[in-house]
Amino acid sequence: MDLSPQAQALLLLTVSLGAHDEAPAAKPLSAAEWSRLARWLTEQGRDPATLLDPAGAGGLAESADPPLDPARLQILLRRGAALGLALERWQRAGLWVLTRADPAYPERLKARLRAESPPVLFGCGDPTRLKGGGVAIVGARDADATARATAGRLATQAAAEGYTVVSGGARGIDQIAVQTALAAGGSALAILPDGLLRQATTRAHRPALLDGRLTLVSPFHPEAGFHVGLAMARNRVVHCLGDASVVVACRQEQGGSWAGAVEVLKAGWVPLWVLDSSDPDSGTAELIRRGARPLPESGTIDQLTRPLSPPSPPAPPVGPRQLDLFGD
Repeated sequence: MDLSPQAQALLLLTVSLGAHDEAPAAKPLSAAEWSRLARWLTEQGRDPATLLDPAGAGGLAESADPPLDPARLQILLRRGAALGLALERWQRAGLWVLTRADPAYPERLKARLRAESPPVLFGCGDPTRLKGGGVAIVGARDADATARATAGRLATQAAAEGYTVVSGGARGIDQIAVQTALAAGGSALAILPDGLLRQATTRAHRPALLDGRLTLVSPFHPEAGFHVGLAMARNRVVHCLGDASVVVACRQEQGGSWAGAVEVLKAGWVPLWVLDSSDPDSGTAELIRRGARPLPESGTIDQLTRPLSPPSPPAPPVGPRQLDLFGD
């Protein structure tokens, strides 16, 4: 796997290498911490690749007002052997790596999540699909028959109109949306909170991965196990990679579908549509009260993706290369 020095430095600083990590005591940087370090490096006229040089990394300790603990950074940067082994294993499985320093990294994540955009994306399949937009279709795992049928109908319609279905890859609504879109001859983008390496090597996924219609992505270590916190963090990536989001089922104040929808409403990333329900335990009525749009019984996917208000003007540049390299 051919990675630039900047990408290597970013991986060493931000990715947990799990059981293969030679420095378990040092916690990798969060997205916000990486952004803080990236801004500081730019202000110092330095490149992340300079940190790979022992002298450059050691020089952090002598720098005035370093943004993070220099000793922690040096421990993370010394994990080169463990990272090399992991990269070989991921490459054999057909995985690729994108960092915020790469031109192929999706601009919509940088624009919408800014400093909170994932520093690294791991994936399998066609990486260009990350920049193509689409419609996110999500919902609770235990959704009723009406919600499941609606997810299937929307996925089929998206395939017919040439829209990629974006979803979370979980059982229930997520899997229905992805599998229906593929069965209808369309394309899908599944954002996984765990198990990317396992999913990428699953025989059932190989035909769609090889012909470019399915792309699997995770902002987390490809061999990470399931954790509720990872699933919650993954939800914002699902919504931000699409042009519109549809929630077909959720429970009020419960689960990732509800939390993700509330975050979309607060941030205004994309138009949010929900399937209204007469179920008193459903959270969709409350989402409509908070500003979500009720999903129409008929219409096109194209209508769902139209902006609800004029887009904001682009932010002015913050410095040479900083937006492209660090995604702030």
